[in-house]
Amino acid sequence: MTKKQTPLPKFYNAENADKVFRTPYEERTEQAKQWRIQHNIQPASQDDIKTCLILIDMQNTFCIPEFELFVGGRSGRGAVEDSQRLSKFIYENIAQITQITATMDSHLPIQIFHTTYLINQAGENPPPNTFVTVEDVENGIWQFNYHAAFTLGISPEEGQANLLHYVHALAAQGKYQLYIWPHHAMLGGIGHALVSILEEAIFFHSILRFSQPDYILKGQNPITEHYSVISPEVIENAKGTPIAKRDNRLLQKIKEFDRVLIAGQAKSHCVAATVTDLLEDIQKEDPSLVEKVYLLDDCSSSVVIPGAVDYTDAAEAAYAKFEAAGMKRISTNYVL
Repeated sequence: MTKKQTPLPKFYNAENADKVFRTPYEERTEQAKQWRIQHNIQPASQDDIKTCLILIDMQNTFCIPEFELFVGGRSGRGAVEDSQRLSKFIYENIAQITQITATMDSHLPIQIFHTTYLINQAGENPPPNTFVTVEDVENGIWQFNYHAAFTLGISPEEGQANLLHYVHALAAQGKYQLYIWPHHAMLGGIGHALVSILEEAIFFHSILRFSQPDYILKGQNPITEHYSVISPEVIENAKGTPIAKRDNRLLQKIKEFDRVLIAGQAKSHCVAATVTDLLEDIQKEDPSLVEKVYLLDDCSSSVVIPGAVDYTDAAEAAYAKFEAAGMKRISTNYVL
């Protein structure tokens, strides 16, 4: 039987989706206590059907228009609209969501996809939004910035070898070229924080349901990009030494919960990459687990730069593949 949705709390305001604000934790705590009694909401431990909501990289850096990598989608307001729908969905289904897991893109200034990591023969760094090809590195157009060797604990020769190995590995995979991103999701910065309207909802859910949120950080490795929560783009350095390994925590969520809902930013990049890796893990472990995965289709937007790139169709193709494999595509109109 479909369960009844919970009313929206009075403090909820969808117009706050594009704002950065402080959650009044003690006030929300008292409101959660009252909400629990008023609506007879049980602790998460008593859920008959255990549901995990996974939010991928719903951070200010991607979700607030004036921040570094706002995901506008084709509407130009994509991530803001997604945050509105997603926060409303959490409150309306708060009695059925057992746990909320949030992944967080987490970066440092000197990483292989940031401008300072590379240098040309004139001592200049590549500007953000530069593609770096195998030929660029082989021909010395872009090289490892030897000034960064000390802080990374390697020699300049190792840095150059790793850079060349990395662009070759990306080319062999045929997925992405090395891309110099603007600094974003910087650890310790405001952009790294979860978008406020969702951080508030997660806190309220935690207090209301006696359910600790789970936060997964990814993206700190200096010599590889890390779109997927599960695996970075390259897992070995030039010497063949492992620099990372696949993270099986999302697969464990699939095993532990009856339903796992996934939403986040950007649909075309980190979400698609994560779900692709998750599907691969499921098919290796137990193909029947795929039926537990629900993709919140209207809570993720694709990278669109008008007049330059539009990854919407690529994201749609990825989601069609996921659906064909047995994952369910739902919208926020779906009642848990």
